[in-house]
Amino acid sequence: MASNEGKYNIKAISNMLGIQPGTLRAWERRYQIVEPVRNQAGHRLYTDQHVAVLRWLIEKVNKGFTIGQAVDLLEKGDFTFDHGEVVKNEDYSVQLTEQLLHTLLRFREHEAHTLMNQAFSLYNVDKVMIDILGTLLVKVGSMWENNEITVAHEHFISAFLRMKIGNIFQGFPVDGYLPKVVAVCGPRETHELGLLIFTLFLRRKGFEVIYLGAGIPENDVEFVLKEVEAKFFFTSCTMAVNLIDCLALIDRVKETFPEMTIGLGGSAISGLSKENYEKYGQHIPGETKEDWEKWLSQYLYR
Repeated sequence: MASNEGKYNIKAISNMLGIQPGTLRAWERRYQIVEPVRNQAGHRLYTDQHVAVLRWLIEKVNKGFTIGQAVDLLEKGDFTFDHGEVVKNEDYSVQLTEQLLHTLLRFREHEAHTLMNQAFSLYNVDKVMIDILGTLLVKVGSMWENNEITVAHEHFISAFLRMKIGNIFQGFPVDGYLPKVVAVCGPRETHELGLLIFTLFLRRKGFEVIYLGAGIPENDVEFVLKEVEAKFFFTSCTMAVNLIDCLALIDRVKETFPEMTIGLGGSAISGLSKENYEKYGQHIPGETKEDWEKWLSQYLYR
């Protein structure tokens, strides 16, 4: 365990952590984040626990947080000390996700907006969309499939998330040098939030995304692809019963637009047979942001 004995003067802390003494003093005055102990001579000394806390805060600041945000996150999390290192027992984003789910299940929209604002004040857009809203989406979907929530719950939460994602979506600029993207839910699919999150990832990278959503006839999909001269086409399937028709849509698009890059997502793809996975696996971008980046780069920069 980390020692509570005062060991380091401010110059040593400055050298160890790369923080200016003046900055450290300012943090102490404003946020009371650490309180140095005094030795018998009255000199202010820092403990191993102080070093652990300061190192954690500096890492957060280096990742883009303000010191105020980092301190707020530290105070709201559950932290312990292990061999001089700060250990966070649970990512605060996990707590936020649970709070947001609980609030939405009680139809408290104003509180949900407050929690969302808090999330965006602490984390970047990718973190909020993938780790918080993406996780929330999976939980709601699971609860719906297990009959743990009502139709009213599912519709209310979906509408809230769709509005939030749409507002963020429209705020990102478009890079005219990148190819255009068309995204549409698979045939008879009604769950579109997963596809929305993925297209938000694309829009954040500068792609112009023509998002069509659910309920679009196949002929209309082909019309849009041709009209906008899209180079990428993404579709999703969350219900296993619709998977065959979704794969048929991909086949039709591939036949009509042989140069089109096609992506397929959604929870139903986990049910692909070995034969179909060999045929369509190249179209699956994956589940994480890192997977998406890797998959996209092989087509974007070839």
